[in-house]
Amino acid sequence: MAGIGFELRKHLQKGSYTGMFQAYGYAGVISAGPWILSILGVMLIGVIGASLDIPTVEIRQFSTSVTWLMGTSLILTGLLQLMFTRFVADRLFEKHLDRISANLMGAIWLTTLVSGTLGLLSLPLFTTESFSYQVLMVANFVVLSNIWIVVIFVAGAKHYRMIVLAFLFGYTLTVIAALGFRALGQEGLLLGLLIGHSLLLFLLLFRVLQDYPAIELARFDFLKKTQIHLPLIAIGFFYNLGIWIDKFLFWLTPATSEAIVGPLRASLIYDFPIFLAYLSIIPGMAVFLLKIETDFAQAYERFYDAVRGTASLREIEYQGNEMIIAVREGIYQIIKVQGMFVLILFLSGPYVIEWLDASQKYIHLYYIDLTGVAMQVLMLAILNVLFYLDKLKEALRLTTTLLISNALFTLVTLKMGPIYYGYGFGLSMTLTTFYGLYLLSKEMEDLEYKTFMMQRKNT
Repeated sequence: MAGIGFELRKHLQKGSYTGMFQAYGYAGVISAGPWILSILGVMLIGVIGASLDIPTVEIRQFSTSVTWLMGTSLILTGLLQLMFTRFVADRLFEKHLDRISANLMGAIWLTTLVSGTLGLLSLPLFTTESFSYQVLMVANFVVLSNIWIVVIFVAGAKHYRMIVLAFLFGYTLTVIAALGFRALGQEGLLLGLLIGHSLLLFLLLFRVLQDYPAIELARFDFLKKTQIHLPLIAIGFFYNLGIWIDKFLFWLTPATSEAIVGPLRASLIYDFPIFLAYLSIIPGMAVFLLKIETDFAQAYERFYDAVRGTASLREIEYQGNEMIIAVREGIYQIIKVQGMFVLILFLSGPYVIEWLDASQKYIHLYYIDLTGVAMQVLMLAILNVLFYLDKLKEALRLTTTLLISNALFTLVTLKMGPIYYGYGFGLSMTLTTFYGLYLLSKEMEDLEYKTFMMQRKNT
């Protein structure tokens, strides 16, 4: 499913700076996805809204609502995302393309039903808010949850310009509509978000249906017993919860948070620097898309074609070494690019904070979060390689380590006091990444032997 990476690499093959900037620019936008672009959109709405005299309290209520929508929808759909990705990848391998769109529609129906039901069940918690706010929160939750399912296909898409335009149109409309409806208060801002995300969802869905025309309205083959991979369900859930657990702990601790809207809380001291730091993920994710999702994917395919075919042992060993080199090169490039970008942000951090009219007290936590986010990019690359190698037990251990360590370290730092805030997240990402490197290094030892044994076991 690495089709988009191969298309983007054509720009790199031009051998020009323009081609390089085009490739990494497209890759950055695509790999950032709705989560990072939403953070950027909310910040933009806040900055422009302040100049248009939108009350600060309404902007805070809106940003808090969006943050909770993002976190909860990601955690919920994490139960399905990886399992459905595996289902689609298997159908592509089998050349059963006719089953893909019908099952996507089935996944959308399921996601809509579950997210809609959970959203409605949560409404008693929002009795202090207006009816329109409650409706908009449920609608946004459903649309966001469906977006996380449809973006599965982004990595495999070849029409990358269409994908970039979908993101551009969706989030441009979000900002314009939110500011256009600002007279309605936080409900107007949420309405703008709903309009923009709805456009994004339908544009992405349109592209998928164009690539994989549906013969039937909906199928639920992905829910058959043979297609349900319990480790993938657990990995998806643990990964997303592991990424968000530190935020939830800060929000649910009275000493570090305050009630903003209904039952939703926010942490004034913690939220701003960590979400600002997440914007730095874009360069590393661009390299991830072009190196891991493309170069490694190609080396992986050549190696397993050699194993399944009639290649000699020498050829198999050669392709195995090429795959290992691709992994090392991909990780090295991520470290180099993300490291350089983080260094630039370290040096420019005080000016960035000042430009955003925020307190310089955030700078220490911002530096810690930048390091943690950089480690998260590396961890994601390692996790992706483990998926390619079908090492689900190792991937489960990695995401379990992420969840437990982030929760434990964050709780400890909450007890230790404000000077230690953020270290829980940073240490967790660092520990998990180094553990992932250990697991990956172990799997790369005797690669040919392990591959043949796995093939024999599957047979």
